[in-house]
Amino acid sequence: MDPNPQEHGPIPINWADDAEDPGHIPILDFSPYSLLKGAVDEDQLQPLATQLVQAFSTVGFVYLRNHGIPAALVSRTFELADKFFALPEEVKTKFSRPADKSHGWVCLERERVTMERPGDLKEAFNVRPPHATEKLWPNEEVPEFQQASLQLYDKCRQLSLRIIELMARGLNIQDKAGLLSMHSMIGTGPNGSLMRTLRYPPVPEQVKEGQIRCGEHTDYGSITLLFQDNVAGLEVQNCDGEYVPAPPIPNTVVVNIGDLMQRWTSDKLKSTSHRVLLPETEEGRKTARRSIAFFAHPNMDAVITCLDGSNKYPPITAGEYLKQRLTATYDVS
Repeated sequence: MDPNPQEHGPIPINWADDAEDPGHIPILDFSPYSLLKGAVDEDQLQPLATQLVQAFSTVGFVYLRNHGIPAALVSRTFELADKFFALPEEVKTKFSRPADKSHGWVCLERERVTMERPGDLKEAFNVRPPHATEKLWPNEEVPEFQQASLQLYDKCRQLSLRIIELMARGLNIQDKAGLLSMHSMIGTGPNGSLMRTLRYPPVPEQVKEGQIRCGEHTDYGSITLLFQDNVAGLEVQNCDGEYVPAPPIPNTVVVNIGDLMQRWTSDKLKSTSHRVLLPETEEGRKTARRSIAFFAHPNMDAVITCLDGSNKYPPITAGEYLKQRLTATYDVS
């Protein structure tokens, strides 16, 4: 890995210049490598790769426009997830995530991503195709939920691989194919990649001390894709250590680096802490918030060693690392 990913020259980043300005998070035009793109112009990929690495090595987050995942598919998945979350709890319980699997419903306060806080005020439906038995899909209650979720999962898989390839280009990694091959089993085999539809319900009258919608945390894997609805709440830690809003921007996907990728790149790319606070206004507290997150991971047997040969971190398999993080997250007393 070249220590200077900017050898091709600095590329200006398109910052928002309107009321949707997310401040410190760049907005990039992904159209040169959009999923809708037919023939790809190789000359356009390197500048985009450089932009990505600039953002991921400083902020750790970007917004992508023109990524190629149909907005209608995202909206449809949100709508069907709403129908699932609106079901009575005793019905949703039938589809609960088993202790030894990642697929299924996760009830309110089941997760605690910040150990110093109570369980998060959110519920989720996890989609992990290798674990998704028919019994864990609400096919009678919400008939089209499975189809839409799996379609969106696959679109996220495709986009994640394109982003990872561009990151390898931007970092001047020689074995780009090798890096991609370590993600080859996403959605089909021993690989921890997961899509989650998330719902943050209206805030109850009484909340536990220190409880918020999602505690401060970093993500575990390679990269994360996040689709937000039109309700704000996400905050990202900036370079000064302050949390600042990452507001919803229509028809964009938010992408951030996970801990394993930071480790893999010897801290060249940054896994940035983020959270979802409770709304401050009465109106906001009465409003539910939704998002869809796709967590791209390497194959379970992939051995993560520092790509620059520095041995800054000892080797670890992606599966073992994920197991450690999940154990901590679900250990809710």
